[in-house]
Amino acid sequence: MSSTRRNFLRGSIGAGGLLLAPALLGACQQTEPGTGEPQGGGEGEEAGGLLAQLQEAGSVRIGFAGEEPYGFEEGGQPTGSSPAVVGYIFEQLGVPEMEATVAEFGSLIPALNADRFDVVAAGMSILPERCQNATFSEPVYVGSTAIMVKEGNPMNITDLESVAAAGDFTLGVMTGAVEREFAIAAGVAEGSIQTVSTQQDGLDQIKADRLDGFCLTSASLNWLADKNEGVEVTDSFVPVVDGEEQAGAGGAVFRQANQDLVTAFNEELKKLHEDQAKFLELISPFGFDETAVPPADLTTADLCAAG
Repeated sequence: MSSTRRNFLRGSIGAGGLLLAPALLGACQQTEPGTGEPQGGGEGEEAGGLLAQLQEAGSVRIGFAGEEPYGFEEGGQPTGSSPAVVGYIFEQLGVPEMEATVAEFGSLIPALNADRFDVVAAGMSILPERCQNATFSEPVYVGSTAIMVKEGNPMNITDLESVAAAGDFTLGVMTGAVEREFAIAAGVAEGSIQTVSTQQDGLDQIKADRLDGFCLTSASLNWLADKNEGVEVTDSFVPVVDGEEQAGAGGAVFRQANQDLVTAFNEELKKLHEDQAKFLELISPFGFDETAVPPADLTTADLCAAG
């Protein structure tokens, strides 16, 4: 791993998932379970808010799902584009350390709301139904979708519409991920869609002929295909739902009670996007380029209100 990637990724992951520093344990003991609010009060100036607590502790708890290249474990350390960006922003906020928990993608928001961590750093897509249960930052990145198939692409798959037209095609999607809804909207029969827990599961099931394809973000699949033989990835495409192209925008995720933290995070995120060279320095080791920079007019409020 390059020194650029290491600089922002100082947390550690144990066999049980999370190793808490003593300072962070103190911060946890001062919060109400499931809310992240200080015991005996809300997030007003007197209570200090979660950001003030994290600054005092010097550490923030992050959750991610083991999805390369967005957030995964390497050498016992959290890494990926999302931990890199989130870690850098928290450094600017005076919180230099990260403690990490790996969880199944579909359980990230419930675990966040159960106070297992303070922020989800998993490149999670900003969707209206998710906005009802948590608060997203402004978009950190934009991306596209693709499908992994066996090498040679024997069924000539190009997008989800071609999957629907193929008929006898079993498509894998990750548990809790948006690709299931994209596939259904494209006409893929629900009975032809199978969920997998991890990227590796999707890859393994294609190789074992239990899946014909695996749909995920193009960045994730290309990263995986570069490291494994016998598979290839279609050209990227933009899914369409109810006649509308779906902007593949992801962000950091916070508890709804922690608005002070969201506001401060967004202020630093805006500065980072304005410094495109720095943003690319953080994300380029994970296969991203300038096309991942969100358009200035793309907002979380619009994405949460879509549909």
